[in-house]
Amino acid sequence: MIVIEITLLLGMIIAALGAVTIYTFIGFIPGTDETSVLLPISLALVLTGLHPMIILTFFIASIVTLNLTNTMPTALVGLPGGVMSSPMIEYAIDVKNRGYSANIIQKMAASSALGVIISVPISLLLASLLIPFAENIRVYAPYLFVFGAIFLALTSKHKILSLFAILPLAIVFQSLRHLYWGLGVVPQEVNVTISFFLGITIGPLLVSLFQLLNKQILKTLEVNDKKTITIPSDATKEKTLNPFKLLTKEERKNASIPAVIVNFLFVLSPVGLTILIGESIGRRQKDSFKRSTTTMTSMSAIIQATYMSGIVIPLFALGIPLSPVAIGPGAALFNAPPVFTPDNNIHHLLTRFEFTVAVVLGATIAVVISYILISRYARPITLFILKRIPHEAVLGVFVAFIILLAFMDAGFINIFGVLLVGIVSGTFNKMGVNYGVQFMSLYAAPTLINFLIGVF
Repeated sequence: MIVIEITLLLGMIIAALGAVTIYTFIGFIPGTDETSVLLPISLALVLTGLHPMIILTFFIASIVTLNLTNTMPTALVGLPGGVMSSPMIEYAIDVKNRGYSANIIQKMAASSALGVIISVPISLLLASLLIPFAENIRVYAPYLFVFGAIFLALTSKHKILSLFAILPLAIVFQSLRHLYWGLGVVPQEVNVTISFFLGITIGPLLVSLFQLLNKQILKTLEVNDKKTITIPSDATKEKTLNPFKLLTKEERKNASIPAVIVNFLFVLSPVGLTILIGESIGRRQKDSFKRSTTTMTSMSAIIQATYMSGIVIPLFALGIPLSPVAIGPGAALFNAPPVFTPDNNIHHLLTRFEFTVAVVLGATIAVVISYILISRYARPITLFILKRIPHEAVLGVFVAFIILLAFMDAGFINIFGVLLVGIVSGTFNKMGVNYGVQFMSLYAAPTLINFLIGVF
């Protein structure tokens, strides 16, 4: 028994180290998407039949590493590492233009580490408290998504537009599902979601690519010179690696309080919460530079906390994907036939102690290694990625992943279904409807459409 436990522990450590290695490089690649890089690899691991503790350790280490490293291209070159870091672009460019990129990187890494340190125990504790109410929560889960969509729309910059977009988006999602059911592409009990989720994330990219087929638009985008990207020096006044010393008392407060709050809002979209809470904290600063640095450090902590609570609470307490993180990046942990099914997934296979050990171990290894790497080597890693890895090749790989997952979800026809979702969502995105509202509309679609049918 002792040999098996040591072997399992060693496998978990190796899995965490592997996750840190993989997602350190992926995270530094601008323009990737969290779901499209997390889901395929975690799904592959599940299908190999590895022990659930190893799989969970890998996934926790993956999200911690990816969320930490994804912010680095944003801070250094003004390009979004992923969907979650896209709200930082405006502030990152402001900081970069003032020559403060090297310093903000350390502060963002510190606040990100702080977000992990805070959210792991709180999310585990909150999950434990919710276990007795799990059955009632499952019953009302669909209504929570509807409330979330309306709430994020009302708190967004473009309230009326966002409210208007919820129903059309819901109709698109549910119409495609009914089309697939009617054609017999998927059984009635199968609710296609993952590929639609990915369609939303690549929506702006798809719209931009299809615009290139318009000769008039293409002509306006033609360039003759190469774009020059300047990466600031990594020289910094800060010599300590202690995250509590890197951040001032005010900065620790601005990172800690939101990291606590978002754990209780785990059913809402992470990117929606990041925009809503991060920008509200930054707006309190009168000085524009202070506003940018405050917003970026706060968002770094919020991103980690939303992802951690979004996977830990539904998986630990409920066993159903009751959050955007669980439905998207973490979907394979809930349902990946024939290994995991809705009634037999990690929630059912691990004890509380095993679950806690996997989460704590994965988060600890990832945050320690990633934090040190980011604080010391953010610039050379970014330089290597930008010089040696073609951006087009990376985008091509992830588009291929999405096409593959679309085919696995509902066959050949779903490739065009996801294309439709991407174009509709991308258009709304460019108009001002943020990802948070769109994701919540996807989850709320069945309830909203059933309500409309009942009324009319």
